[in-house]
Amino acid sequence: MYENFSGSRVLSYCVMSNHFHLLLEVPPMADGGLSDEELLQRLGGLYSEVVVAGVAAELAEARKISNGEVDGADDAAGEACVAAIHARFTYRMHDLSEFMKGLLIRFTRWCNRVHSRSGTLWEERFKSVIVESGVAARTMAAYIDLNPVWAGMVKDPSDYRWSS
Repeated sequence: MYENFSGSRVLSYCVMSNHFHLLLEVPPMADGGLSDEELLQRLGGLYSEVVVAGVAAELAEARKISNGEVDGADDAAGEACVAAIHARFTYRMHDLSEFMKGLLIRFTRWCNRVHSRSGTLWEERFKSVIVESGVAARTMAAYIDLNPVWAGMVKDPSDYRWSS
């Protein structure tokens, strides 16, 4: 869900008993940002239909103002309103820190609800390493996928259910 919302892509993952590994591609935001349709599609990956419909209605009203369809309305104010609606959501897209924050918060809430507990799950902030080349990315993916083998949990990485 968060992958669809953020524009990031999970390339490899492994969930262990006390930590997880994630190889994530975080492309930059497209020049010119997202269209209204792209924004609403991305919101659908994370929010309910009701929320997305509410944002769509807000955007439609702001577009009417910016297109001069509302008497006495300032076109520039309409464009500023559209930009503010986009900004409410897009600041969390194409950003590693925002991706991890959202992922960890959503997982913590789920875990706390399922196990009737409260409080934090994570001891420290996440650690990240920039991986740019294809060889480095493949090496990192292999490291991630072999984690359960090295931990003695399985003999073959394909036998481990919680990894890519």
